[in-house]
Amino acid sequence: MKIEQIYTGCLAQGAYYIVSENEAAIIDPLREVKPYLDRLEKDNVTLKYIFETHFHADFVSGHLDLSKKTNAPIVYGPTAEPDFEAIIAEDNQIFKVGNIKIKALHTPGHTMESTTYLLIDENGVETAIFTGDTLFLGDVGRPDLAQKAGTMTQEDLAGILYESLHSKILPLDDSITVYPAHGAGSACGKNMQKETVDILGNQRKTNYALNQPDKASFIKEVLDGLTAPPKYFGMNVAMNKGGYDSLDDVMTKGLNPVSVEDFESFAEETGALILDTRGPADFHKGFIPNSINIGLKGDFAPWVGSLIVDVKHPLLLVADEGSEEEVITRLSRVGFDNVLGYLKGSFNSWKSSSKETDEVKRISPTEFVEQFNEDSKIIDVRKFSEYSAEHIENAYNKPLDSISDWVTTIDDSEHFFLHCAGGYRSMIAASILNSHGIRNFTEIEGGFNGIKKTEKLPTSDFVCQSKTL
Repeated sequence: MKIEQIYTGCLAQGAYYIVSENEAAIIDPLREVKPYLDRLEKDNVTLKYIFETHFHADFVSGHLDLSKKTNAPIVYGPTAEPDFEAIIAEDNQIFKVGNIKIKALHTPGHTMESTTYLLIDENGVETAIFTGDTLFLGDVGRPDLAQKAGTMTQEDLAGILYESLHSKILPLDDSITVYPAHGAGSACGKNMQKETVDILGNQRKTNYALNQPDKASFIKEVLDGLTAPPKYFGMNVAMNKGGYDSLDDVMTKGLNPVSVEDFESFAEETGALILDTRGPADFHKGFIPNSINIGLKGDFAPWVGSLIVDVKHPLLLVADEGSEEEVITRLSRVGFDNVLGYLKGSFNSWKSSSKETDEVKRISPTEFVEQFNEDSKIIDVRKFSEYSAEHIENAYNKPLDSISDWVTTIDDSEHFFLHCAGGYRSMIAASILNSHGIRNFTEIEGGFNGIKKTEKLPTSDFVCQSKTL
């Protein structure tokens, strides 16, 4: 028997590839299925089942493409109602894969169809659980996505999650390995540990949610401090439940090199958003007016989902040459399939054609310290938890993920400085501000981390960040 965790850091997502004898199973596959097909071919095994722990909200699963390419059936837990053919498992139903068994344990709470899969090895020993978003390391799945459960409130869902954990998972042996669907950095939980694999016994000791004295305390603690889920979550659920275009077709459509002249016309005719995926250091020096910068080398896909939201919105790309395929792939992971093409020759071709360009004024932390005075206005776009931990005195906290709510409140007649932690998010914010005609600001390279190293500006008293979550 072989178990492989296939972890994608930019999404903090874990898929699982399991082999026994000449058969395999895959749990929660990512959108692009070639890595799984390559593994099946290399191991000379047949994919018997594709298990889905639930209808994912934060990414588009590869279940449909993988099923079409392998003829393996898709398995969901009880109460799931997908718009395509699938096996809807009964609670405690057993599936055989080679010499092992996989048992479906219905564990609703995060969603009503959420299911944990219990692996029983060749010797009949319960060995591992694949918990999806039911149980994370250090946390449990957020139960506030009530729109997925009709009229149920988040308190109702949290109570159901408590019962699932205590009736299905906690009775299992301490030695069982826990394989979750997500790790630290995912928006599906608030207190995840950095590790991606653990044993259940250790989670009993370290997971705050498993150490509550009763259901009421569990509900209170699990719901406390949850931020609003990203707005694209509902659209990803709809795609996972209702179906989507083949990734092969998405790639064929998106990998369309467009000349400068056609790119400009295309943008005007279609109303497409120009998404510039170059790094902040390149973007600030010059970009196409009204384009939005979300750098590929960062938490690219989640920020696209959080800020653009509408997965059907047409996109035109400006990307570093050679990165176009990766950009389109990572966009597809969160459902943004409507890429119309990319600028041939990247920004250099636009610049060489003498088309109009724009730029963001960016200064170093040292220059910021030199320009700073008691009347300086500062906007800090980090998360509230980061801001609460430590910030420049009198700085305003306006988190990037809520920029659509505050961008219209900015007074462009008053200059301000803009920063995040390291410069990635502040450049995203800068591009959005520019697109709204707000230009009277200066972005700080290196962000708060760089500013702090100068040791020349007053900062707030340190607050333990864990207490602000």
